[in-house]
Amino acid sequence: MGLDTTDTGTGPVTVRRGLPAGAERRAAEMYWNAFGRKLGPALNPPDKAVPFIAAHLNADRAVCALLDGQLVGLAGYQLGGRALTGGSASAVLRAYGHLRGLPRLLLLALFERHPAPGQLVMDGIAVDPGIRGRGVGSLLIEEVAAVAAEQHCREIRLDVIDTNPRARALYERRGFTAVRTERTPYLRGLLGFGAVTTMRRAVATRGAGEL
Repeated sequence: MGLDTTDTGTGPVTVRRGLPAGAERRAAEMYWNAFGRKLGPALNPPDKAVPFIAAHLNADRAVCALLDGQLVGLAGYQLGGRALTGGSASAVLRAYGHLRGLPRLLLLALFERHPAPGQLVMDGIAVDPGIRGRGVGSLLIEEVAAVAAEQHCREIRLDVIDTNPRARALYERRGFTAVRTERTPYLRGLLGFGAVTTMRRAVATRGAGEL
């Protein structure tokens, strides 16, 4: 039975900061469902990848959507040198072994994005398929924007791959503008995408709405 916030009396979706205790496995499964195609070459197989992600989440670098207390959406962000998904090089080598772990580290390095001064980097959004189309992604983006404003960031930055036009359309609706596209056709066969577009959105000054 699909989740429904309007017809089944299950109540509204609520947004909170931080990953609820005990929701790590659920969060990792949602993250993998959203980004497994991209991260697969580095972290496959799924039965190893999901526990690895769950074990290395930074709970305070997430904003979450809850329905009846169940996690149905999350967005991660990078700030102060920490992101939602963690895991050191030594952790990767312990989980996958040195022989298989070293090439995985090289692949993971391709995804690293570090914020410039005054930037908050958003790592992406994962929403339960049962409630997609209900505005959960927009709620998560605006909560990340509120975090950025409180941290005195000037802008939010994110990257979106060319095989995810739905995500790009959402970001554009929420005020993000594409500023650069890096074409990587040599990665299409390995990672499944051939271009990455960087998008930015200015952060409104707190209190500006009252001016």
